[in-house]
Amino acid sequence: MEFKISELEREPVDFDLELPPGAVDLGDEAEPAGPLATSGRAEVIHEHRGPKEVVADIRLKGRLSGRVKVPCARCVEPVEIPLACEFDLIFRPMGADSGTGERAISAPETEIGYYQKDSLALEDVLREQVLLSLPVRTLCKPDCKGLCPRCGANRNLQSCSCEAVPSDARWEALAGLRSQIKS
Repeated sequence: MEFKISELEREPVDFDLELPPGAVDLGDEAEPAGPLATSGRAEVIHEHRGPKEVVADIRLKGRLSGRVKVPCARCVEPVEIPLACEFDLIFRPMGADSGTGERAISAPETEIGYYQKDSLALEDVLREQVLLSLPVRTLCKPDCKGLCPRCGANRNLQSCSCEAVPSDARWEALAGLRSQIKS
């Protein structure tokens, strides 16, 4: 779905969609585990920057929910994550904030996104919101044993017969440092 400034100038657009898996490209970070539901409203907000300069910002306010699969940080098995978040975003035309010199920006200005060619694609916004909603590190279970660094076997499913990796001799100078610091 695309929001065009010319259409939003006439009236705000309400949306209530259920997007099938794959409709929003999540890249390599996540994989859809079902449909992605979203609803909300898109509208134009006019920002007056002087007597003759008016910038047409798009405000997108809504919510999304669904499920995605992400790899476990230790064993790389897929873990299903439920998503549910609300968003209230402002998008400004690309180049509207470009000036001749450097300037400091305020904290609220760091929250502003940009759109190109007088339109904004909802799928791009949803992709960003889904990726921002994901946990930084996901584990399939708290005591996940991970993969063997030598043979690659999933230690949750099978034990491996690899020998313990010998320590690197270059680190031996630091081996006694912990006990010295605690004393």
